[in-house]
Amino acid sequence: MLAPSAVRGTELIVGTTHEALHDHEDGRPMTRPQPPLRAEHVGSLLRPPDIKIGRAKLERGEITAADLKEIEDEAIRRAVAKQESLGLRTVTDGEYRRSFWSRDFFRHLDNVETFSTPNIKRFHGSQPKTLAHRPTARLGTFTKHPMIDHFRYLNSIAGPASIPKMTIPAPSAFLAHRGKTILDGSVYDSFEEFYADLAKTYRQVVHALGDAGCRYLQLDEVYMIILVDAKQRQFFIEHGNDVEKLPDLYSQATNIALADKPADMVAGMHLCRGNFRSTYQGAGGYDAIADILFNKTNIDVYFMEYDTERAGGFEPLRLLPKGKKVVLGLVTSKSGHLEAKDEIKRRVEAATKFIDIDQLCLSPQCGFASTEEGNLLTEDEQWAKLSRVVEVAEEIWGRS
Repeated sequence: MLAPSAVRGTELIVGTTHEALHDHEDGRPMTRPQPPLRAEHVGSLLRPPDIKIGRAKLERGEITAADLKEIEDEAIRRAVAKQESLGLRTVTDGEYRRSFWSRDFFRHLDNVETFSTPNIKRFHGSQPKTLAHRPTARLGTFTKHPMIDHFRYLNSIAGPASIPKMTIPAPSAFLAHRGKTILDGSVYDSFEEFYADLAKTYRQVVHALGDAGCRYLQLDEVYMIILVDAKQRQFFIEHGNDVEKLPDLYSQATNIALADKPADMVAGMHLCRGNFRSTYQGAGGYDAIADILFNKTNIDVYFMEYDTERAGGFEPLRLLPKGKKVVLGLVTSKSGHLEAKDEIKRRVEAATKFIDIDQLCLSPQCGFASTEEGNLLTEDEQWAKLSRVVEVAEEIWGRS
């Protein structure tokens, strides 16, 4: 097994600054860390009952949007305090203000509308509501976006030793598999033109988040990894996509999106094979996209699903360049079963056959509620899993 004492002796705590804050209980000075931290999490959390009740009341006209915001603010404050109490130093707002991990971002962009689409069974189980986005005019402009203020609130309540992380969908999520059914020539004639303009919008959003103080930004990337699944790949082909070109287009759009980020902003990418009510979309290892992912995409840290055999082996991690890091998603967010500490450590050790332990961190494989419905586990089980991540990370790497 890994030798925690030896690991602690090499001071593998990732990039802390020297800005002293208040002390730990044992007297050690607390410092503001540089992400990623050894114990991480992807972002979304199960929505508490008061938010669900508030949303229902808003739909019935019983409360106002301002009333709901107050409910959300208080719930987010509690969630941040809970994350910090568990020992997590990366904190998120749980995506409590969103109904869906991607739609709430896209529907607020300039020249974008949301519409209903025919249902296609893409998940192995429950199916989400069939909504999509399309451009109503050329993209590339940016006026404002409510998620800038969402980050400001998170930043205002995070503790002095915590890093507030913002999560947004990667550019690939705009079209998903729909391709030519959306890019029908009414606004764009080519995928290249569409992604170039979308990336310009993203670049302005990222710049605005940087101006708001964001220094840890995560792009949630589903479709680059979904394309390794033969059935999902066929969905793309049937909708007029050139599946050989898409990974490069996704990577190029991501690079443009991040081109103007602050120099000290850490860019993360979460790779996800689908997460709706504990179901999934696809399966397949990272081998086919490892070069594009690690060497052609300007990302600092990769949150990689590794909770089941559907994700393949650790072998592709050998291609990760020095200076980049991987957060191993070894704890599943899809069930309440609590992983044994020794099993998690065994898998971390297996990964170190292909990558230096200094380049590794630990997290759940995905968020707990990519949509407001949430995965099939309880809040207590959710918190127990996050606590387990912190416990194991401390035993392997020491306290940060």
